[in-house]
Amino acid sequence: MNKAFTKENEDDDELDDTPKLPQGLKNYITPAGHQRLKDEFDQLWKVERPELVKTITWAASNGDRSENGDYIYGKRRLREIDRRLRFLSKRLDNAEVVDPAQRGECDQVFFGATVTICNSQGEENTYSIVGMDEADPGRGRISWISPLAKALLKAHEGDVVRLHTPGGLEELEVVEIRYEAL
Repeated sequence: MNKAFTKENEDDDELDDTPKLPQGLKNYITPAGHQRLKDEFDQLWKVERPELVKTITWAASNGDRSENGDYIYGKRRLREIDRRLRFLSKRLDNAEVVDPAQRGECDQVFFGATVTICNSQGEENTYSIVGMDEADPGRGRISWISPLAKALLKAHEGDVVRLHTPGGLEELEVVEIRYEAL
């Protein structure tokens, strides 16, 4: 099909594979996570995008754009950067920064807590409850809207919480709760 008859979707936000914030919920985030998003935004806006615009301008000045790889790739990459900038801008505007280190001594699980739990087999695991944009289960960072975090929220040390998993009902004991800078 001729490129003249294809329409590129200007609002590609629905193609983004990043998690969407559920309707009506705040975008809680730790100070470190907020800083990472700001740093990424600044890197894209102040460094990558201006360099890419220079490359596209140079490529466009070479003449025929239909077979100009630098121009075609540059425009595609520019759309990706702009889409990411829009996403980051929305997330940063709606972010509510919560510093877990300011909570002090607390024996109840809230956002930002680092919780050690013990399952029925006696295995201990430690998880930090963080914002959606910071979640990294491989490093023990779970989103505050994940099923495990929802089960743990408001639990006290020594409490047993129940978590519905695909394998059935699992009981987890809250062993330790800490609040520290993440």
